[in-house]
Amino acid sequence: MSKSKYKKRDIYTLIIMAQHGESKALEELVRRVQKNIFAMFSYLTDKRQDIADLTQEALLKMARNIASLKDPARFKPWLNQIVTNVFYDYVKKHARDKKIDLDNDKLLEIKDKIGCEPGEKCLFAEMEKLIKAALLNLPENLRIVIVLREYEGLSYEDISKITNTALGTVKSRISRARIKLQEELKEFI
Repeated sequence: MSKSKYKKRDIYTLIIMAQHGESKALEELVRRVQKNIFAMFSYLTDKRQDIADLTQEALLKMARNIASLKDPARFKPWLNQIVTNVFYDYVKKHARDKKIDLDNDKLLEIKDKIGCEPGEKCLFAEMEKLIKAALLNLPENLRIVIVLREYEGLSYEDISKITNTALGTVKSRISRARIKLQEELKEFI
């Protein structure tokens, strides 16, 4: 089958084909999900090289374990589980590193550096950078649940399963993350 035929396939068909050993289907699947994985890691850490390494590690784990996925309809939560586990491993490995310190002065500095002309597109880009900076300032346990909820659109139940955390704890962490984000961004919203 030619490469162009794989591009026309839906993601579920690609998953099944990849599970049956079709390398071109796996390549296309990787191509389709890599930007989303990179974006998710970019909300979890600010080190660009680490983001690329984490993305590559998650994609490799996805490729190695695609055959273990029982239900292609559960691909997104399954992939989010891989991303979450890769991030948790990264956090454990770098636990001795200093926590990212982005206080309000740093947020203002970021805001000043953006320096765009008025306009909605520029305003959106500015807010996105401010939100990302505020997210990076959250503790890892709050950051992962808010990213899974708000950026990946997962249910509380799915987040609970992915993070292996009680449902009530997930809800509490999301609530605390929202409060902390509102506090950090109150002068900008």
